Amino acid sequence: MRAAALLALLLVPHLAAAQPDAAARVDSVFAAWRAPGVPGCAVGVAQNGRTVLRRAYGLAELEHQVPNTPETVFEAGSVSKQFTAAAVVLLARQGRLSLEDDIRRWIPEVPDYGLTITIRHLLNHTSGLRDWGSVMEIAGWPRGSRIHTHAHVLDIVARQRSLNFHPGAQYLYSNTGYNLLAILVERVSGTRFAEFSRREIFQPLGMTHTQWRDDFTRIVPGRAQAYTRRGGEFRLQMPFENVHGNGGLLTTVDDLLRWNQAIASGALGGILGEMETRGRLAGGRQIEYALGLRVAPYRGVREVAHSGSTAGYRAYLARYPDQSLSVAVLCNASGANPTLLAHRTADVFLGDAARDTPLPPAITVDAAELERHAGLYRSTRTGEPMSLVMAEGRLTHGGGQPLVPIAPGVFRRGESETRIEMLNATPALARVVYPDGDTVVFEAVPAWEPTPAQLAELTGEYQGHEAEATFTVAVEENRLVLRRRPDTVLPLAPAYQDAFTTPEGWLVRFSRFREGRGRALTISVERVRDLFFARIAG
Repeated sequence: MRAAALLALLLVPHLAAAQPDAAARVDSVFAAWRAPGVPGCAVGVAQNGRTVLRRAYGLAELEHQVPNTPETVFEAGSVSKQFTAAAVVLLARQGRLSLEDDIRRWIPEVPDYGLTITIRHLLNHTSGLRDWGSVMEIAGWPRGSRIHTHAHVLDIVARQRSLNFHPGAQYLYSNTGYNLLAILVERVSGTRFAEFSRREIFQPLGMTHTQWRDDFTRIVPGRAQAYTRRGGEFRLQMPFENVHGNGGLLTTVDDLLRWNQAIASGALGGILGEMETRGRLAGGRQIEYALGLRVAPYRGVREVAHSGSTAGYRAYLARYPDQSLSVAVLCNASGANPTLLAHRTADVFLGDAARDTPLPPAITVDAAELERHAGLYRSTRTGEPMSLVMAEGRLTHGGGQPLVPIAPGVFRRGESETRIEMLNATPALARVVYPDGDTVVFEAVPAWEPTPAQLAELTGEYQGHEAEATFTVAVEENRLVLRRRPDTVLPLAPAYQDAFTTPEGWLVRFSRFREGRGRALTISVERVRDLFFARIAG
């Protein structure tokens, strides 16, 4: 305990005033949150182990006009994941588990898919496990609509009959992995996850204002309420759930800066190297995600960071190792963009070290050549449709974002680094290359205009054990709709043969019996692929 106390003392930031022009520039970054009567943010900056800026903007609570301060407690969303990862690494350092352990050794509730899902897969988001929150959203109970606990997470995981992909084959962000990791820590340590974190991480590092939101009804002194704007007014948007480990860290910008300084200086047994080790897929590609952290360049500068979003809270924590710089941003307004706010704050202190990499310049391409690439494409990975449309003489993504030609048959998507490469094949193929190196091939497919008879064949009731939900498919006003009790009606827009999309971005695909009637449907969203529903009536 004496060593822990000494470490905590050493890690208390020494306050130093920011240069007046730096403080004024940061104030301008947060100008939108300085208006009267609005929620806002807190920001902290540390350089060379010293806190050089602490600012706060807006109100922590609108009803009583309580202002935000640098000491205000916010919820950090997925910034929390690095603390869960640290707890797991500490247990590995103690020899109580291995990151290569099969997760079913510790959590047998995870179904046996005939494939090994390791602890490291969970840490890297490469497990293939479906995101439990997305499953519940499909079922009609999205996060925030009812109280969810880790018992619910285990129940949902246990019902899933398939994975999104083979473990290690792909990267796909999933909160499920980090909820399971919190459960893992409890089972291995024999201690509640919140208590283990307090004893092994928060207390030794002097993070006196940090705790887990494992009971959302607990009173937390100094906590900001979270808000969203609806109909021109701010409304409360609090996280009424007890799941944590994926998120749920209650903390301050001071404590986050203290954490960054501690981890960088070798505290907790020097786990930094393991925390920053990026995952590697089975095919050999290294991904940006490490252990609860993203390691990737920002404007040419190495950045170790993570964003966070839960209910109306928003967060971003970044470290720039080569400049010994840390930036923490915590907000209590859903309309805040903490990533942008943190980056603009970092720019003030990075100066000339941060430089934008010029995007490849555009070349001139004949309109007829652009027209040749227009059409509907389908992802060979997920079935997701992609429409390339001519608009005002330009090839666009879905009629909106322009595709800028940068080489023959190669386009960048707007001002991003994402490329679309048109491959010389029949039928046409388009290869999408994302900034992190992920590559997905899309194949050309004919658009589909179903007849009334074809739509009628798909009507009926479809039931899904994995989501414990039933959908009714019906034809209304000459279009197919998806109904879910008590009052949800989702219009289905045809994409390609027996595939439809909803305004919410769902992909709904039907399989048919030989006589043409619908046999089953699957629903895919960003973090859940092919959730299965069998036809039971109609």
